[in-house]
Amino acid sequence: MSSRSVSILSHTQPEQTEEALRLAVSAAANLGCELVATEDERAKHGAAAEGLGVLADGSPDPDACLVLGGDGTILKALRMYADTEVPVFGINYGTIGFLAAADREDVADGVRRALEGDFDVMALPGLEVGAANSALLALNDVSFHRRPHGRVAELAFRLGGEEVGHVRCDGLVAATPAGSTGYNLANQGPILAWGVKGYVVSFIAPHTLTARPLVVAPDDVLLVRNAAGREPVDLVVDGEHVAELESGEETEIRFRDGVGRLAQAPGANFYHRIQEKFGSLAR
Repeated sequence: MSSRSVSILSHTQPEQTEEALRLAVSAAANLGCELVATEDERAKHGAAAEGLGVLADGSPDPDACLVLGGDGTILKALRMYADTEVPVFGINYGTIGFLAAADREDVADGVRRALEGDFDVMALPGLEVGAANSALLALNDVSFHRRPHGRVAELAFRLGGEEVGHVRCDGLVAATPAGSTGYNLANQGPILAWGVKGYVVSFIAPHTLTARPLVVAPDDVLLVRNAAGREPVDLVVDGEHVAELESGEETEIRFRDGVGRLAQAPGANFYHRIQEKFGSLAR
């Protein structure tokens, strides 16, 4: 049975997804499904967007969101529909596509599944950074980076009132289970299987041999501090620069369960996905 309404979101290179968009418009018409997009999305695709309805501010939530893009675009959609029941179904038009439910080679079947609701849904946790009344939300990771050509950063973090780490480094990453295979993995941090309740903290290029990543319990609030007298560091949420952490300032990071809904092919297996995208964990 088709979904009543499906929104569509694509990455920043519309020429790569034009054929898939036309296929989706045609499939939606055949299934009696309304395919909608924002005015910006429609304008991006020009004539290929003919047949798309308008998704305006105040429109009812769609039954699903179809993403034609990579992990960054899927994350954008997950943030867009955070704290709703809208599942995000990604078809990978990026590089790794770890969050995608289908690859571009299987675009016809992927579009059909998205429009018909033929998928499983997994709840994803997120991380809130900042004050509770003005927090930013990350589905993948929150990271702090020294500025290009700037001095080495000096970052510390506290948990439960205790300073757990204080290191001169290039930065620090706090990652959800979904984000643990990204920047955190590049820092030699552990992979957290989807479904784990908690998050991981790791340093970027620490200037010490003793810095270790740490898996944090879901109820523990992380406080990250930029040491007094140091240069500001960039605050990045899901790969997008959002603010600076000034000298001597600190900010909170909190775990929030079930903020996103990720659509997956029926029977999808996290460990198969790890092997498929990254290869075997040991040889």
